[in-house]
Amino acid sequence: MIEKLTTEAIALLKQLIETQSFSSEEDQTALLIENWFTTHQIPFKRNKNNVWAANKHYDEKKPTLLLNSHHDTVKPNNGYTKDPFKAIVEDGKLYGLGSNDAGGCLVSLIATFIYFYEKKDLNYNLVIVASAEEESSGPNGLNSMLSIIPKIDVAIVGEPTLMNLAIAEKGLVVFDAKVKGTASHAAHPNTDNAIYNTINVLQWFQDYKFEKKSPVLGDVKMTVTQINAGQQHNAVPSEVELVIDVRVNDKYTNQEIADILTKKSPCSTIEARSLRLNSSSIPMHHDLVKAGIELGRETYGSPTLSDQAALSCPSLKLGPGDSTRSHTADEFIYLAEIEEGIKIYVELLEKVL
Repeated sequence: MIEKLTTEAIALLKQLIETQSFSSEEDQTALLIENWFTTHQIPFKRNKNNVWAANKHYDEKKPTLLLNSHHDTVKPNNGYTKDPFKAIVEDGKLYGLGSNDAGGCLVSLIATFIYFYEKKDLNYNLVIVASAEEESSGPNGLNSMLSIIPKIDVAIVGEPTLMNLAIAEKGLVVFDAKVKGTASHAAHPNTDNAIYNTINVLQWFQDYKFEKKSPVLGDVKMTVTQINAGQQHNAVPSEVELVIDVRVNDKYTNQEIADILTKKSPCSTIEARSLRLNSSSIPMHHDLVKAGIELGRETYGSPTLSDQAALSCPSLKLGPGDSTRSHTADEFIYLAEIEEGIKIYVELLEKVL
């Protein structure tokens, strides 16, 4: 059965690659996933571009395990030498936009869900959500589904991890800041030039270290990623705009990070865009983690953001593919990685379910 499901999963992934599904434009890939469930005679529901289903013998008295991955993609970059919307197999690699992030994970989880769909007497209910808008952290993605699907007790989020266990994930807060000064003509003296004032501010952001270090996720990482000021060569601007990207470990809440920067940063103003993308984790003693370790999988902390940020329950990031290939030109996943992914997902859940 696993061999047949693997063949079908790869075929579905090829269809997904060849169907454009930028964030918030996933209606056609949602149809493909609907067709998959219809073909396998599995009842499903759709909310906007999110498609979900529950196992046949769902029991409200049991805890529920969520299987989730996304079918939206980023837009292809200019470095592609292959058609990003053509599924090309060469030397054991399946090329195409979204193949690695996160199509391989999604089809592997769908195949795994099918494998367990009709089984009786499971310890957990299974719910699968093929979600939209992950890449944009949009309002109509997994976060919009949590009030619709049954209450989730634990989750496996499919992202490329080389099938190792990402037991924690950094959160994200983006800040908009301003450094102010005095506007003037460039020909006249000005001891309050906002651009020059920014030099010390940038140095502060480069040097500042948050005190709490996580054994799994390491330090909080803060990076100034955008700077904007001035409109003409002969006018000193009154302010400089900065954007700061902060990757938050599990020792801080996003609110705590915002409070620290509001109090300590030398910016004239600083404001968080959103505080909802918190760090995520699962205890090392959780059955899912112990089962993965028994299968020889390594544990680590992930620096990248995923739909885990939408979940308040313990969650494990796990999937075929390699995160370093995500968003790169000529994105690909090895077919063998999908085969291994389905096999390990099944073996993992057999130990828990």
